[in-house]
Amino acid sequence: MKKGRIEIRTELCKACELCIEVCRHNGLRRSKTLNRIGYVPMEPNPDGNCNGCALCAIRCPEAAIEVWRDE
Repeated sequence: MKKGRIEIRTELCKACELCIEVCRHNGLRRSKTLNRIGYVPMEPNPDGNCNGCALCAIRCPEAAIEVWRDE
């Protein structure tokens, strides 16, 4: 099974949660801290099982997410 790695530019995230809605592998979660503009950004979920599909990055309206796939 392929593994993925999610990177989020938290200062761009506006906490819309669209990435969480589209992720089928529980790869993202809400952070416990605010970003500098007052939103609670998303963060990679260490308990998730990201496969690198990048649906979260495609869905993000702020282009705050990058996904890397390990072969």
